[in-house]
Amino acid sequence: MTTAPYNYSYIFKYIIIGDMGVGKSCLLHQFTEKKFMADCPHTIGVEFGTRIIEVSGQKIKLQIWDTAGQERFRAVTRSYYRGAAGALMVYDITRRSTYNHLSSWLTDARNLTNPNTVIILIGNKADLEAQRDVTYEEAKQFAEENGLLFLEASAKTGENVEDAFLEAAKKIYQNIQDGSLDLNAAESGVQHKPSAPQGGRLTSEPQPQKEGCSC
Repeated sequence: MTTAPYNYSYIFKYIIIGDMGVGKSCLLHQFTEKKFMADCPHTIGVEFGTRIIEVSGQKIKLQIWDTAGQERFRAVTRSYYRGAAGALMVYDITRRSTYNHLSSWLTDARNLTNPNTVIILIGNKADLEAQRDVTYEEAKQFAEENGLLFLEASAKTGENVEDAFLEAAKKIYQNIQDGSLDLNAAESGVQHKPSAPQGGRLTSEPQPQKEGCSC
């Protein structure tokens, strides 16, 4: 029996934040398309991607908003923080300035998202070990001190890209299960979409109402 492509139970909203040129769009493209964009253009405003994953047997659709890192777009991109269930905060392990700016990005994320938003710190370009300018240990300490998940990844090789998005989703799902995330709150960043019945009619958005017994 084939799995219906839109048979998902939840929608999680993600945002990707960080300085310009750290590889935010490349991470998104690697996750959604399984490809590396060598000449990743700088994002103007906000771009968008989706993918359905599975956590604890539940199909979850990730809606991922990739935000511009340039300061002149901050006013625009800040509006997308609201209602995010997860945030990927990205720096470039070969450019210390992008790491030094993390406190500013984290302040925005804490102020503009809800208290239960899961934030994961991503050290991108882990394939460029010879050019490393930020140690794994100091970034891990920063993450621990601020209650963040942490991974180093490479949008080029695909290393840990899958895990970055999945680890955040697992934590969000855990927060749903233990009741710390209120799905009725508009800012939770999560929508519950009951799966369509087997053999039932499927559209791109499962119908919320039951259309009679299909047994």
